[in-house]
Amino acid sequence: MLARSIADAVGRTPLVRLPNLSPDGYEIHLKLEGHNPTGSIKDRVAKYLIESAERQGLLHEGSRILEPTSGNTGIALAALCAPRGYKLTCVMPENTSEERRQILELFGVDIVLSPANEGSNGSVRVAREMAAADSDLYMPFQYGNQANPQAHYETTGPEILADLPDVTAFVAGLGTGGTVTGVGKRLKAHDPDIKVYAAEPQYGDLVYGLRNLDEGYVPEVLDQSVLDSRIKVDSLKALRATRALAAEEGIFAGVSTGASLAVAIRVCGRLPKGSKVVAISPDGGWKYLSTGAYAGGNVEDIAESLADTLWA
Repeated sequence: MLARSIADAVGRTPLVRLPNLSPDGYEIHLKLEGHNPTGSIKDRVAKYLIESAERQGLLHEGSRILEPTSGNTGIALAALCAPRGYKLTCVMPENTSEERRQILELFGVDIVLSPANEGSNGSVRVAREMAAADSDLYMPFQYGNQANPQAHYETTGPEILADLPDVTAFVAGLGTGGTVTGVGKRLKAHDPDIKVYAAEPQYGDLVYGLRNLDEGYVPEVLDQSVLDSRIKVDSLKALRATRALAAEEGIFAGVSTGASLAVAIRVCGRLPKGSKVVAISPDGGWKYLSTGAYAGGNVEDIAESLADTLWA
């Protein structure tokens, strides 16, 4: 595939069946978004955020962009901003992985750290304060920008339908809400009977970049009417599923993938035999090696040691 620029290399990621982890009588398929240029599903969102702003005349060479992120969106924005001559500042929780900080620094991004105990909500708060104090900053704001779910409605959803037109159900982690909203709407436009499930962390669980809606902030882009159910998953189940994915299917993914996979396995019990479930793998595991999530040892002890680590 010949791409004219890094932006043109975004999307068209593999959809891979999981023969060993699918329950008997069901098929679980994983959409491997780690195959995007900077290694995550956020490449799709960043492309739409930037190109939408450009069409509206909001950006020009030398523009200063500000965005709250737990890492992946910032990295995706950085890759697109660099060749365009935009200056990027990312606000991110201080407990994000070291790999993410180093990648952002490589792209020349200015990093502002928000309190770890506030998770991604803290990054949103700090970024909003900075934007209010400096009118020259442009904040795309993935949490409230309709370009976010639009990216998934126009790209991720159609890719899934092209590869698996008889999909029965869809599972994605609940972060900004863009993926589950955009893909969910596109799948239901194809077939209203397709079920859409959001993997949601347990209350107070600062893990894998997902959010519990009961903790006070509901992203503006999330359309809850698309959801058939929000299903809770804890960090231990997510980590176990992530490790099983590597051991049994040969797929090295981030822990947020484990969260979606754990929910996908669970919802099979709610669906008729023969159902085909698609789950999102937002990224690979490469950006998390420094956290110790993939080290040897007792998985319960590792999960406990990672209790204060933010994932996405």
